[in-house]
Amino acid sequence: MSNLTSTSLPREVADAYVDDLIALDPLLGTYLGVPSSARLLPDFSPAGADEHAALARRTLDRLAAAEAVPGADSDVERRCARLLRERLTAGLAVHEAGEHLRAVSNLNSPAHQMREGFTLMPAETPEHYADLAARMRAVPAALDGYRASLAEGLAKGLPGGPRQVETMVAQFGEWTGGDDPAGSWFAALVADGPQDMRAELDAAAAEATAAYAALRDWLRDTYGPAVAGTPDAVGRERYLTWARMWNGTDLDVEEAYAYGWSEYHRLRAEMAGEAEKILPGKDPWEVLGYLAEHGQAVEGVDEVRDWLQALMDEAVAALDGTHFDLADRVKVVEARIAPPGGAAAPYYTAPSEDFSRPGRTWLPTMGRTRFPVYDLVSTWYHEGVPGHHLQLAQWAHVAGDLSRYQASAGLVSANAEGWALYAERLMDELGFLGDPERRLGYLDAQMMRAVRVIIDIGMHTGLDIPADSPFHPGERWTPELAREFFGRHSGRQPEFVDSEIVRYLGMPAQAIGYKLGERAWLQGREAARAAHGDAFDPKAWHMAALSQGSLGLDDLLAEISAL
Repeated sequence: MSNLTSTSLPREVADAYVDDLIALDPLLGTYLGVPSSARLLPDFSPAGADEHAALARRTLDRLAAAEAVPGADSDVERRCARLLRERLTAGLAVHEAGEHLRAVSNLNSPAHQMREGFTLMPAETPEHYADLAARMRAVPAALDGYRASLAEGLAKGLPGGPRQVETMVAQFGEWTGGDDPAGSWFAALVADGPQDMRAELDAAAAEATAAYAALRDWLRDTYGPAVAGTPDAVGRERYLTWARMWNGTDLDVEEAYAYGWSEYHRLRAEMAGEAEKILPGKDPWEVLGYLAEHGQAVEGVDEVRDWLQALMDEAVAALDGTHFDLADRVKVVEARIAPPGGAAAPYYTAPSEDFSRPGRTWLPTMGRTRFPVYDLVSTWYHEGVPGHHLQLAQWAHVAGDLSRYQASAGLVSANAEGWALYAERLMDELGFLGDPERRLGYLDAQMMRAVRVIIDIGMHTGLDIPADSPFHPGERWTPELAREFFGRHSGRQPEFVDSEIVRYLGMPAQAIGYKLGERAWLQGREAARAAHGDAFDPKAWHMAALSQGSLGLDDLLAEISAL
């Protein structure tokens, strides 16, 4: 319960909201490192979603009162209040559209969120394993609630996308060990637990595994047939609702689509020049195919984890004191191998609030044992240092000067993904990608983000492909055309491309935030540079910008331009 008073300021309202939210969402508690959350899981039923919405509405009422309190107009209070109102309003719009009743995704469904929560839990002491067992025993009820939401969505005519469902069925089959439940992901999670807890741990793992298997079967046999023929694309109205949620801005669809194409043409020309340095006369993606087989590579899963760790450690050493001023606890980041059966894209998990769990980057191997370097370097600048890790760890470091909300639950995807893509470009500007292989890989990663803007907007809103496009000019986007276009303009493996298309269909408007966010960060830096002239200090600007906490794109550009 909240301890707010009539004199509480917006930051106090925001932090009280986080406390109340953790009570509803113990996975957020695990993400933040709250021990009391360790044995619990959220209520993913329609009633659970309604509780979240009711909390958001109560908090908006409290915020309105707090903004009238003397001192609420200070910069730090103002930024927090604007973020809280924008995030809660955007979240309520998603709820009122019934999106929680059709939440199927190969990356971001409640079932996926639960599994990621388990990866963040410590597994070192008997008490830790007791927490794991208790939370695994809570999985059946949590998945029952999720299934109830999907069933209500069917009853209300709100179906999820068939491609996402098909992918989830396959993923859950891998997680549950197929015909061998003893080989499930949950069994492996507790395999190293204390021997005197063996029976308890195995039984809990079996319960969680059986619950995922039951959900898999229901999705395959009941939900899947019910949504067959449903378009995977969401349409313009739903897309705009999600665009506000993921990006913190009211999207101008046509302007963003045109920007994606302008970046596509710019990057295509730059990639051609870089490819010429490696294999003269060859198309950039022919060169990338050559590099995948014959370029620099790391052999072995353990070896690539160590290599990625060294890459981040080297970046910290090179950047600290020159381009950033980093606290000691922000300098710590771990490279990990992602558990099997997830999406193909690498990802990052932030440190706990007290830094007892460090920030971590995660590499899905997708069964590979050979890892081309061109595909890794800029990606780990994005996921680790100076990308996600420096931003999100810095937020945690300065949370006491902001609010707990701004450093955690208030995260706006496009802000974080935009910073991480900006970080890749910064490393290029600073000369860290001078090797042609690594620089072509960086440009390929940039091209992927431009392609994302094009096909994500195109698929979901039904836009036409421009007449000057080298690819199917004048035709209307479909998921099939998007898959073909992405495949032609990416150096990544086919299974990665397939996974990405399903991801975009299941998370509409999330993928556009990388390039749109990067643009905001670049424009903000240039505005600040123009204002200060020769006195502009990039290191000071970076640290001030990274210490602002979360902001939506509507506010981000204004705030960082004024630093």
